[in-house]
Amino acid sequence: MNKKELNALISLLDDPDEKVFEQVSMKFLSLGQEVIPVLEDAWEHSFDTLIQNRIENIIHQIQFDLIKDALKDWSHPDKQNLLEGAMLIARYQYPDIDFAKVKKQIDQIKHDVWLELNNNITALEKVKIINHILFDVHNFSGNTTNYHAPQNSYINNVLESKKGNPLLLSIIYTIIAQSLDIPIYGVNLPEHFILCYIDVEHMGVPSKEGSVGSNVLFYINPFSKGTVFGQKEIDAFLKQLKLEQLPIFYEPCSNLEIVRRLLRNLISSYEKLGYPDKSEELKTLLKTIE
Repeated sequence: MNKKELNALISLLDDPDEKVFEQVSMKFLSLGQEVIPVLEDAWEHSFDTLIQNRIENIIHQIQFDLIKDALKDWSHPDKQNLLEGAMLIARYQYPDIDFAKVKKQIDQIKHDVWLELNNNITALEKVKIINHILFDVHNFSGNTTNYHAPQNSYINNVLESKKGNPLLLSIIYTIIAQSLDIPIYGVNLPEHFILCYIDVEHMGVPSKEGSVGSNVLFYINPFSKGTVFGQKEIDAFLKQLKLEQLPIFYEPCSNLEIVRRLLRNLISSYEKLGYPDKSEELKTLLKTIE
């Protein structure tokens, strides 16, 4: 579509007839991402509140559709990179998020951990190094004062503020560990997300009948600055919640499950804050990967 045709469409954005506006809106949506700069320019040169609101809504819908399509593509089994998944969710609130900046921040932490590692240290010593770099050097911590805030679930925010919820801190921890070939994975524990360190030497060895988490060396709680604990603590936690000790609460979960939980956290956060529109949009994203 040429510039003259786009300008003609933009001139119809203030049409009082809702049916006309709906047709104009659908046309812009069909054009996709490439039309966003044109709409942003129109917004800047307009002093009409109605036109500005309509442009904002169209741009948001285009960006939302792009995220939905990208998330659906990401959910394919061979594409579930955890950093990319967390970035896609962050794009919902921050469409112009700087991926290179986020990657650079992650790489800096990874580099600082790598400098302290060597081949002769134990699994527990590796975790102590990650804990030291993440929580002492880079000063990450759990956001206890504003626990349910949506900002705690966006990776760019947590990297900037150094404060997050259990899930986002675990995501950052996992990304760094796995990039250094340290076998740390997420565990989908109810009410609290944690990590586990896998015994890769015995992966695939048949477990004892009735046992859970048989390939797990120990568990890690990033929200508590990387505290290490064992299966008995999970047993007690589940007993407190009056929940059955299911294997899923002890064993590694997939990146897909982590991103689903990230979306559920955001849905809950926005519902608590009274933003039903955001909550419904995030439910749509969740359905895309369920």
